Amino acid sequence: MRSFEKSRAALDRARGSLAGGVSSPFRAKAPVPLYFENGCGARLRDIDGNEYIDYCLAWGPCILGHRHPRLVEALRRQAELPIDYGAQHELEYTVAEQIQAAVPCAERLTLSSSGTEAVQLAMRLVRAASGRNLIVRFEGHYHGWVDSALISYRAAIEQLGPAEAPRAVLGSRGQSPNSAENVLVARWNDPSALESILRQRGGEIAAVMMEPVLCNSGCLLPRPGYLERVRELCDRHGCLLLFDEVITGFRMSLGGAQRHYGVKPDVATFGKAVAGGAAVSVVAGRADILDLLVDGGVAFGGSFNGNPMALACAHATLSELASDGGAALAHANRLGSALMDGIRDLARRHGIALDVRGFGAAFALHFTGRSELHDYRDTLADDTGQLRAFLTRAVEHGVYPVPDGRFYVSAAHTERDAEETLAALARVFATLR
Repeated sequence: MRSFEKSRAALDRARGSLAGGVSSPFRAKAPVPLYFENGCGARLRDIDGNEYIDYCLAWGPCILGHRHPRLVEALRRQAELPIDYGAQHELEYTVAEQIQAAVPCAERLTLSSSGTEAVQLAMRLVRAASGRNLIVRFEGHYHGWVDSALISYRAAIEQLGPAEAPRAVLGSRGQSPNSAENVLVARWNDPSALESILRQRGGEIAAVMMEPVLCNSGCLLPRPGYLERVRELCDRHGCLLLFDEVITGFRMSLGGAQRHYGVKPDVATFGKAVAGGAAVSVVAGRADILDLLVDGGVAFGGSFNGNPMALACAHATLSELASDGGAALAHANRLGSALMDGIRDLARRHGIALDVRGFGAAFALHFTGRSELHDYRDTLADDTGQLRAFLTRAVEHGVYPVPDGRFYVSAAHTERDAEETLAALARVFATLR
């Protein structure tokens, strides 16, 4: 049995200075918030000396794994130069051009530091571009933690209201009560629900905003033709389409879900994998919309926007992902798909009701007997107690997923990693029966 004694001691000490002992409350999970001291490739080591196959990947950003040589060298070179200029430098347009080459909607883009920040700017831009205030968003979709974004994410069934008329549910104590005034909420993956809203209020709606794959609530894929239908409805009613690709970007494919599905939004946000672990986020979209930052009266700024340390990582990451015909992402998605199949097979052999949803490089486990999982409400029947037991035991057996049941697969994961993972999870499933 693994010991987490030093992590527990570190947490006790950290509670004297950090609220809850962690920098993000999402990380305070069983069996104990782990404290790490090193990692390489797809492996991490905690301060107790335990090694893990890492499927958390810093909650997604480390698409190349840990300490990738190209990233290490980029950081080493940049560390000998100023950390930040608060002014222009060549890496800004170099990285912007790399993103333009990959992302279909990226006629123009701007750089920021976090996904939450990028979504806030995107919402401001679509409102300015359309001259309208309302934004349609969907149950279970996560667009950041700030007041205007944290709405109807992971709400309880009794809060959601009727399926045909969902409520806008605030997500936090202390959130401004009027945060939801300019938001309309719908069920995702149901074109008739969106069509009804647009028919009634289309002239007031600035944009329809969504994760094109519902990664934050179970890695649910869009139904065939759904994204295309949303694009058609937005065009018909003069609304903009906003994709939150903070997770799918540079992970589902080099050009994100929009390239994978062939549906181009007007604006999209990116983060996480774009810089391989450094703090970079992106708002990309139509030139006429992004140019509102220059001459359209849309305010935006940030001391750390486009800082050279982060962009050195972005340049190295994007270069690696684009090399050899995109082999790195192809490998991650292929290996992840094999893991999905392997985990399904293990659960079936152990008589455990389990569904695995997502795509190779990002998938999630659902302990449920349901065969149809299409939107957030469908996931509310999941057995959360069994998921918690699985996650705790997975960590104890050296497999480190995201604490909500997601698995991120990187280009650094190997066939050996996958084999060891499935062997460990076989032991975990044997304890769940």
